[in-house]
Amino acid sequence: MTRFKRWIILAVVSSALMLIVMDATILYTALPSLTHDLGASASEKLWVLNGYSLVMAGLLPAMGTLGDRYGYKGIFSLGLLTFTAASLLAAFAPTPFVLIAGRVLLAVGASMMMPATLSIIRVTFTDPRELGLAIGIWGSISSGGAGLGPILGGLLVEHFWWGAAFLINVPIAITALILTLVYVPKHEGNKEKKWDFTGSVQILITMVALIFAIKEFARREGSPAFATISALIGIVGLILFIRRQIRSSNPLLDLSLFKIPPFTTGFITALVGLFGQLGIQYIVTQRLQLVEGFGPLQAGLITLSLPVAALVAGPVVGKMLYRYDVISIKSITLLIASLGTVIYLFQFNSGIAGQILGLAILGAGLGAGMTAASHSIMSYAPPEKAGMAASIEEVAYELGGASGIAIIGSLSGLVFTLSMKIPEGLQVPANVKDSLDDTLLVAERLSGQASEALKEAGRTAFDESFFAILVGVALFFGIASLVIGMAGARSKHKRMDV
Repeated sequence: MTRFKRWIILAVVSSALMLIVMDATILYTALPSLTHDLGASASEKLWVLNGYSLVMAGLLPAMGTLGDRYGYKGIFSLGLLTFTAASLLAAFAPTPFVLIAGRVLLAVGASMMMPATLSIIRVTFTDPRELGLAIGIWGSISSGGAGLGPILGGLLVEHFWWGAAFLINVPIAITALILTLVYVPKHEGNKEKKWDFTGSVQILITMVALIFAIKEFARREGSPAFATISALIGIVGLILFIRRQIRSSNPLLDLSLFKIPPFTTGFITALVGLFGQLGIQYIVTQRLQLVEGFGPLQAGLITLSLPVAALVAGPVVGKMLYRYDVISIKSITLLIASLGTVIYLFQFNSGIAGQILGLAILGAGLGAGMTAASHSIMSYAPPEKAGMAASIEEVAYELGGASGIAIIGSLSGLVFTLSMKIPEGLQVPANVKDSLDDTLLVAERLSGQASEALKEAGRTAFDESFFAILVGVALFFGIASLVIGMAGARSKHKRMDV
């Protein structure tokens, strides 16, 4: 295969990856408009955001295995077709329910494509240096693309309507499909590899149940009984899934891969990185619009430094991976992400320049971390399990992203509820304590001083919750960095002992 063809293939899978990761965050800046036009409730808003990442995370193991069995080109092409149809459904959704259904179908298409992107890269690039650079580009798009989502969403909402955030997928997906059929070589796959349908259902139910429990526990009017039942279903489902994988001769996920330290630390880095990134992006874009009063496009442009830094850092680190200890690199990148979060923490009330600096450092750390995670996962897994390894990594990404939005979004809402103090003398509905969106909608129906007092109370409560969440995320990054660093040190000692 010529060098030109190899890089064309990388461009094709990268464009598909860009669509997948942008769709996880593109609604951040479009969410206020969407909520207003469709009348979506607070719960429906979270499911519009979570449905995509959550369902994708549940389906990825099955789709990665199907790619290993039937070939990466076929499953990738089918995913592009599904993604195109789902984008059209979501773009013209008349109700929140239809939009959620469209997001679920988008997740089905994305779950077909995403493991195949890494698998195709793995079988296309055989030179270690080229492979490192290719995965570096992949990793930077994976983290940087998520950051570009709010910007593109803001641009489209500013000039069109929220449905354009989905409609933009169609021409790109069709072009990628044509180039795939022309340039991507056919991969026969291993027909002897079985598809564990039962395990696929188990992991999907497990993830949905656990995330629902988190959301329900954190919601102001949530049902403790429903939350507890859902958590129990998730825990039991996880235990049954792990037992099934250990006993199976053809597991959906080969858990023995986690005995390899670089693989395990790569999984942790991917999980932690996307948890923090998508959670921070979610509350940052909401604050810029609802507290600072920026439009969707302005809010997206302010956060531009995060994806730009990630896009630059990924390939740079990718070219260094074959020379340095990959576990140490992952530990350092998460420490840099923690530093960026702390800088933003002390600058979000001090002007735009400080916010941009903090987000840039955060983005550089995450972009470099995603590249190191992808490289170690794909390089240390056996070639015949490339699809499975890729799907495990994508599970980390999507579970991290979904749980980041759910946990950070829900905890932010919980702290907002506890912090929100209704001005004396105002008779307003109880839902003003649900979210700042609800507070501002109620304030629109008031007049004069009463309206301003309620808005100010809501914005103050939001900033209190915002500060608390950023402190938690910074600590989370720091602890994860320490854990990965200690794992690397133990791994080195074992190698020396041998």
